[in-house]
Amino acid sequence: MKLKDKVVIITGASSGIGRSLAYEFARRGASLVLAARQYVSLCQICEDIQKQFPVKAIAVQCDVSAEADCAQLVKQAITTFERVDVLINNAGISMRALFNDVDLAVLKTLMDVNFWGTVYCTKYALPEILKTKGSIVGVSSIAGYKGLPGRTGYSASKFAMNGFLDSLRVENLKAGVHVMTACPGFTASNIRNTALAKDGSQQGESSLDEQKMMSSDEVARLIADGVENRSRTLIMTGQGKLTVTLSKFIPAVLDKLVYNVFAKEKDPLLK
Repeated sequence: MKLKDKVVIITGASSGIGRSLAYEFARRGASLVLAARQYVSLCQICEDIQKQFPVKAIAVQCDVSAEADCAQLVKQAITTFERVDVLINNAGISMRALFNDVDLAVLKTLMDVNFWGTVYCTKYALPEILKTKGSIVGVSSIAGYKGLPGRTGYSASKFAMNGFLDSLRVENLKAGVHVMTACPGFTASNIRNTALAKDGSQQGESSLDEQKMMSSDEVARLIADGVENRSRTLIMTGQGKLTVTLSKFIPAVLDKLVYNVFAKEKDPLLK
């Protein structure tokens, strides 16, 4: 699939990977429907994109945890462009708290955004994507393959997303719909700054070294390539590929390795 003149919906497009995806798809000639809660930021991004590239981009205020917002998002895309070729379920939030300490409302919030947001948007976009034989993408995580300490809700939501997309892929195997699960490794973005603490407040400061992570622009380029190539799964880092492999063959060893990594983060939860 070449992306020129395709209509692409991107959720969580106001910052981080979502913002980088908007610019990358615009660079490749796609028309954009950008969704996020931060409407002013979205409008600024749309304006900047349309100055730089010969494409049309619209902003839609959308909380993906609200089913009605997701339905309206797809409706607005159809009203403006009369089709949908690609849906990128990128909106997501993280957390940092041990399960023994966390308020259960934090886990519910993560499931509502990360899992149900993907389900809602896909439900309303799928009939249109069936018409165009387009693509549905879930921006998941290596945390969807290996449970990470202090991120029980995040890992659970990404495991759920992976299972949902896997089932959806098989259901539509003969329908011409492309379903891709994209799993970045640790990416330099604001997701850890906005991660929820045990009481549901925002963490504010990353507990990991952002300088050593892949950039959101690099993630966006790999995802756009994956859509063009109709890839099935993207595991984007060597560390991620190693994690997936070890989880299959020596999971108990991986448990210890992961524990040791997270015991070294700033202000560690694991002592």
